[in-house]
Amino acid sequence: MQMNDEQFQAEKLYYISVSIAKSMLKKGIIDKEVFAIIDTKLLEKYRPISATLLSGNRLI
Repeated sequence: MQMNDEQFQAEKLYYISVSIAKSMLKKGIIDKEVFAIIDTKLLEKYRPISATLLSGNRLI
């Protein structure tokens, strides 16, 4: 399965955003509950293929 440019950009933006949120979690700026909310919102926004496959969630 190949990714088009739009999907690739979504993947990059999702992982960059999650990385920032993880850093905030590690520094104590946010807690696990807020991180989970952020991750859910990012999954809804970017719909990354790899994260969706790894999480067991459906694409549609």
